[in-house]
Amino acid sequence: MHEYRKIGVWQTAFIGDAVLTLPLLAALHQRHPEAEIHLWVRAGLEPLFAGQPGVHAVHGFDKRGTDRSLFSAMRLGRQIRAQGFDLWISAHRSLRSALVARSTGIATRIGYDTPWFNRMAYTTTVSRRFDQLEEIERLHQLLAPLGISLPAPQARLTLPQAEQDRAEKFWHENGLVGDRVLGVHPGSTWPTKCWLPEYFAKIIRKAANHGITVLVFGGPEETRLVADIIEKAGGTGRYVHNLAGRLSLVELAAAIGRLDACLTNDSGPMHLAWTQGVPLVSLFGPTVRKLGFFPRGEDSTVLEVELGCRPCGLHGPKRCPKRHHKCMKAITPDMVWDALAPLLDEEL
Repeated sequence: MHEYRKIGVWQTAFIGDAVLTLPLLAALHQRHPEAEIHLWVRAGLEPLFAGQPGVHAVHGFDKRGTDRSLFSAMRLGRQIRAQGFDLWISAHRSLRSALVARSTGIATRIGYDTPWFNRMAYTTTVSRRFDQLEEIERLHQLLAPLGISLPAPQARLTLPQAEQDRAEKFWHENGLVGDRVLGVHPGSTWPTKCWLPEYFAKIIRKAANHGITVLVFGGPEETRLVADIIEKAGGTGRYVHNLAGRLSLVELAAAIGRLDACLTNDSGPMHLAWTQGVPLVSLFGPTVRKLGFFPRGEDSTVLEVELGCRPCGLHGPKRCPKRHHKCMKAITPDMVWDALAPLLDEEL
């Protein structure tokens, strides 16, 4: 077996895509425990993986900003070339990612065999087998040329201890210790993935009426959405807390890791929950479980309704192509509460 000394893993897509590489990283570390493993992610995600066992360093790639041009990709590849890597694995299929890989000149470069330009960027390519495998297993195909076979290790996100301690302090300072705490994240990058605000409000109101503390999360761009939902739910108070725009990504992950249960759309925070072992209910509308990006584990529940128009895309469009959004409207608050209540030790 060839022993690699310095390994680069490239996944610069969204939060969920990066989190789903965790089993691949764990398998690499198991097979090559002495190797330095470096992970490249979209700029801003670095702190999320800074405490991951077996990962030597995490690097950000600002593909929406300073690294946007293809020339920047090639320049980065040339910079990496001088750093002594002997294995490069790319989980991302863009032209920019292929240019980085080719420009590194690393002796062993593994990527998917599509799109067509990948075959010029990598020394070894593998089939993604999209229609046959789930995403974690698709990613594991990249390890097959190294003799690392399925099953993949369990996906487990490990945050830096300082962030875990900060979340614990928040729990104490806000009197959450001893409470049953439900986290709700109603946003998504793609609008059609979002459940209805009035439906989220009904769940928040019902949980609060049952003495369950609800933390409502959201990014800076989701503060108005969260404020509207909380207003519909009756406002903040002893049991309802508005955390939208108040937490960094890694702080959000640490808070999610302490929840008793979590309710999300098909989104990045969904992956932050199940990979920390948090009981989860996730709502799938324009996307479907069979695409392979769903939460795993016996405490993870995907709610979806069967419609002939689903899925309407890999991510979900900005607007419902059929103009009815039935995929989300048909998931009722009663259905969601029935799935959440057992996770919170609440009798139906």
